[in-house]
Amino acid sequence: MALVIAGVLVVASVVGLPPYPLHIMIVILFWAFTYTGWSLMGRFGLVSLGHGAFMGIGAYVTALLWNYAGMTPWLGIPIALACAMLLAVVVGYPCFRFRITGHYFALVTLALSEVVRQTIIATRDHTGGSLGFTPTPKGNDGTPSIIALQFDEKETWFVIAVVVWLVGLAIWRLVDRSMIRYALDAISEDEDSAAAAGINVTREKLKITMISAVMTALGGALYMQYQLFISPDTVSGIAISLQIVFAVVTGGIFVQLGPTFGAVITLLLAEILRVQIGTDAVGLDNAIYGIALVLFIIFLPKGILGSLIGRFAARRS
Repeated sequence: MALVIAGVLVVASVVGLPPYPLHIMIVILFWAFTYTGWSLMGRFGLVSLGHGAFMGIGAYVTALLWNYAGMTPWLGIPIALACAMLLAVVVGYPCFRFRITGHYFALVTLALSEVVRQTIIATRDHTGGSLGFTPTPKGNDGTPSIIALQFDEKETWFVIAVVVWLVGLAIWRLVDRSMIRYALDAISEDEDSAAAAGINVTREKLKITMISAVMTALGGALYMQYQLFISPDTVSGIAISLQIVFAVVTGGIFVQLGPTFGAVITLLLAEILRVQIGTDAVGLDNAIYGIALVLFIIFLPKGILGSLIGRFAARRS
């Protein structure tokens, strides 16, 4: 199914789409990849409210290394991913080792997201603070597009976004078919029983947390490369963390294409509200967006796509 959708998207870009719809599709695909990364943890009961921290690290570390060290994103992005993985270990290991779970784990990650955001704002001399940060355009020093990972053609970015999205779905599928999935299922049901059965609870939780953090950081880095502008409010902080959680829950946390469906629904809804309402009622679009998400969560706990698949399976049986 995913390959069919990807093929249709690529054909649509080759045939030719206006810049604005193409831009929306690129953004949706990058966010869908990020949402898929979060769902790897969330589906096993590891509800993180701090993935905005990993996304911010991926974006800012890559941009800072490019601007101040002249390091190509091809090297900067792996370093950013390593930083995100290290942060996941530093925060995750104590939590899992001392069995900080449920609401307490969510609060720890929530604090992490805000710490990273405040750090970005506090180091405004280097990061631009709340005003945002712009990576140096490739044309200023004659650097080729491929080295700077900056492309003027949206079609190029669209192909990159499709490939990255497919990689995210492939990782989701590999985890779903691996022994990690069964171990984490057992842990989510009863940690004591899982440990008694020989499962290293801390190690298995840390594995999925590191994978999720790396995927989120990669999503942030690529989103930054495409937009060529970042700020604490667009790639980090509590708001971004909650956006990730709400979108995945809306689409379907237990379905492979659920995060993608959630990205389509939530981002299109937010964009339509922004265009239709504009500056006539500042904040009203966010209020409507939030109310819609609350209704989805209350009446469709399995998400829109998850509920549709469940009803279809019930009718077939």
